[in-house]
Amino acid sequence: MSFYSFLWLFAFFIYHTILLGHTWSLNNFLMTGPKAYLTYSGSVHVGAQSGIQECKHQFAWDRWNCPESALSTHKGLRSATRETSFVHAISAAGVMYTLTRNCSLGDLDSCGCDHSRNGKIGGRGWLWGGCSDNVEFGEKISKSYVDALETGQDSRAAINLHNNEAGRMAVKSTMKRICRCHGMSESCTIQTCWLQLADFREIGNYLKVKHDQAQKLEMDKRRMRAGNSADSRGAIADAFSSIDQTELIYLEDSPDYCKRNVSLGLHAKCEYPQPLGMVCFLKLPCWALMKAGHAGDSGAASPLTL
Repeated sequence: MSFYSFLWLFAFFIYHTILLGHTWSLNNFLMTGPKAYLTYSGSVHVGAQSGIQECKHQFAWDRWNCPESALSTHKGLRSATRETSFVHAISAAGVMYTLTRNCSLGDLDSCGCDHSRNGKIGGRGWLWGGCSDNVEFGEKISKSYVDALETGQDSRAAINLHNNEAGRMAVKSTMKRICRCHGMSESCTIQTCWLQLADFREIGNYLKVKHDQAQKLEMDKRRMRAGNSADSRGAIADAFSSIDQTELIYLEDSPDYCKRNVSLGLHAKCEYPQPLGMVCFLKLPCWALMKAGHAGDSGAASPLTL
C-alpha cells in the first residue's frame, strides 16, 4: 500500500467509524456525520499528511527515518514503540493545526477567529484583541476525527489516545502572543495582543524532544493477565496516574532497526543496484549510505556490518 493510499484510507476509515456510530451518541453523530465529514475531510487529510512529512524531517538522520513502508503496514501502525508514539502525536497535531489555521483563514464556514477574550485585560499595559487562532475548534474536531480510530479498550489504545492528546497539547504549548502597539507616535501606551499558531516546524521540534524523553509505561502484568476487565482498567489507570499529559509514552521496546523485518517495513539492506553489503549506519538512513558508498567516503559515519 502506498503512502498516499494510506492517507486516503485514514480519512475513509474515520468516515465509516462515524457512520457506524462506534462510541458515538446520536447528538455526536448528527454533529459529525456525512455533512461534517465533507466539510472537514480535506483539512484532516492535509493535516495528517503534514504530520507525516514533519516526521520524515525530524527523523531524516536517524536509523528509523519514518519510512513509508513502516507507516503503511498494519503491524507497523499497531505497535506501541517510542517511534509510533511520535507518529500518533505529530499526526494529531497536524490535523489540529490545519483545522485551526483553515478556520482562522475563513476557509471553513462553521468557524472563525477566537474573539472570546477580546476586550479583557491580559496583563499590565495590554488587552486581548485581534484575531486569535481558534485552537479550541481545531482541538475539538481533531479529537472527534483522530481519536475515533481507537475503538479498543486495551493499554495500546489508551497509549495511542494519550499520545494523540500530547500532540494536540503541543500545538497549544507552542502558540505565540503577538501584540500591536497603540498610542500617540507609536508610544505603545497600550498593546492589543492575540494568540497565533507557531510554525509547524517548531511543533515538530517540540515533539521530537518529547520523543527523546518518552517514558516507557510499566503495567502490572499480573493484573493484566487476570482476565478481569475491571482489574485491567485499574492497572491501566494506575500506570497512567504518574504520567503528565504532555509527555509521550510507549509500551514496547523498539526493534533493532539495523535488522531486516519486512512485517514492520524494515529493510536493513539498502535497495539499490549493486548493494554495498549488509551495512547499517548508526545515524544515517539508506539514501545517505548510498551517497557515502558511491563517493567512497567512509568517514561520513560509523557503520556496523551485520
